Amino acid sequence: MHYRLIAFAALLLGAISVSSCIDPDQSQEVIFQKDKEAIENYLAENPFDGAVKEYGLVSDAFYMFWETSVSPEVNSGMLIGDTVTVNYTGRLLSDVIFDSTIEQVAKDNGVFQSGREYKPLTFPNGLGAFLTGFEFGISKMKPGEKATVIFPSGMGYGSNPREGIPANSPLIFELELIQVKKGPKHTNP
Repeated sequence: MHYRLIAFAALLLGAISVSSCIDPDQSQEVIFQKDKEAIENYLAENPFDGAVKEYGLVSDAFYMFWETSVSPEVNSGMLIGDTVTVNYTGRLLSDVIFDSTIEQVAKDNGVFQSGREYKPLTFPNGLGAFLTGFEFGISKMKPGEKATVIFPSGMGYGSNPREGIPANSPLIFELELIQVKKGPKHTNP
């Protein structure tokens, strides 16, 4: 019991010390507002047709634009754990491409990695295997659709920079949903 109390006190003290070191200019709300403004500025300078803005579901700074649609309704039948196969190209608001599953796109944009197999990405959607904004966009699509999603950094890599992606970067993904295999949460009638 004594060790649990000491462990709890150490955890509490650590949390207090970490929170006291946070720069108020970099709070999650401030970062979100900066991301939202940057996305809105990007969209003002680079308009898309056919926008669908998903309010209240995840973020009021999440945008989705369909290039190819197989149905006028947004998909609502995909469940967490369904396995999706998707081609994608990821870029920053500066339009710099940082990754793609398409070899020619990677070569054309200086992000080609020799030894990497360029093919569609397959993963269980909604289980945190990929970025929240990416997975949310995929969950709204149907096989055969192409869409572009734009989302704030909190739905991407957040304050964790990656090669070619600065911390707190809103992201753009061009997505092509190729296939959905129903997962274990689907029940047979």
